[in-house]
Amino acid sequence: MTFAALAMIVSVTSCRETEKKSEEAVEAAVEAVEAVEDAADASAEGAEDAAEAVEDAADAAEATDADAN
Repeated sequence: MTFAALAMIVSVTSCRETEKKSEEAVEAAVEAVEAVEDAADASAEGAEDAAEAVEDAADAAEATDADAN
């Protein structure tokens, strides 16, 4: 009887620890996803800035070409 009670206590404690570790793993996964989203946003902003720079350079080249003619 004592062994059965001890086994139940250990199993409940073990489940709590597993649940806590699972929650921590989920939190870590959420943080990782947020970091990836932030990186994707930064990449998109960088791409937009690069596209604007290319457009500005093209406009400047056209203006220089028009002035030369």
